Amino acid sequence: MKGVVFTQFLEFVAGRFGEDTVDDIIEACALPSGGAYTSVGTYSHEEMHALTGALAARCGLPAADLVRDFGHHLAGSFERGYPDFFRRSGSYFDFLASVEEHIHVEVRKLYPDAELPAFTVVERSAKRMVMDYRSPRRLGALAEGLLRGSARHFGVEATVLAQPQGEHAIRFIIETR
Repeated sequence: MKGVVFTQFLEFVAGRFGEDTVDDIIEACALPSGGAYTSVGTYSHEEMHALTGALAARCGLPAADLVRDFGHHLAGSFERGYPDFFRRSGSYFDFLASVEEHIHVEVRKLYPDAELPAFTVVERSAKRMVMDYRSPRRLGALAEGLLRGSARHFGVEATVLAQPQGEHAIRFIIETR
């Protein structure tokens, strides 16, 4: 995983739970990186699982809920850091449909070693989109949070239903009002 995800996660934790919590969860994990991340570095997704597990244990909250909330936060960070990805889309569903064919293509240009999840649009209408997510990193809750957070940029109220499709896949049913 790219380091930008880790640096943003630690920023999210600091903002929501305080700097001491950041230090505590890093200390609680035996991380190969030692918890020292750079935005352009590449790190094992297992470090993210360790950090979110430590945060869940410390805060007494479900790890999936924390990861989903982080995804929402990360969507805002991506919006600020990569505004052209959002601006070029006329609507929320246009933006989601562009993830695989445009955004991930551009990310691979910047970070050729990036291991990105796959998103496939299965169905689309004016108020509903069905997308399949596939990734061996088991971060579907992060993807769900990103989907929810991206809706905010487009001023859309969206419901996102996640249906597991096996160990490495989730079907997201997204409906707007």
